[in-house]
Amino acid sequence: MDKIEKTLYTATVNVEGGREGKAVSNDDRLNVDLRYPKELGGNGEGTNPEQLFAAGFAACFEGAMGTVLRSRKIKAEGISIVSNVTLGKDANDGFVLAVTLDITLKGVERSVAEEIVEEAHKVCPYAKATRGNIEVISNVVG
Repeated sequence: MDKIEKTLYTATVNVEGGREGKAVSNDDRLNVDLRYPKELGGNGEGTNPEQLFAAGFAACFEGAMGTVLRSRKIKAEGISIVSNVTLGKDANDGFVLAVTLDITLKGVERSVAEEIVEEAHKVCPYAKATRGNIEVISNVVG
């Protein structure tokens, strides 16, 4: 397990009401209503943990890719990530997540893009946190 040697930033969010509640960050930059999606019987009128996780993972992974690109002195024309977080049941009827990242790295040869993605998995805190815990699939799509 990796341990923090030096704290760089700590995000603090207060959640009340769970999936039918509200999430507010201590600086009020995040202030969202939480609701079950329609697919799970909710009204779908708020966001949900899966959407927030998908956004966080994609943003973090894109940042990690940028770090790898800079370290290798490669200039990309753009990076885009479509992040899919799926909530399902495991063999023991418990809840589990799976992540698929569809990654477009414009202006970079596909084989190099695949190397960048592989290296980013070693750098990204979300990728490190999920490694060995849930399925994470990365597809270079462009």
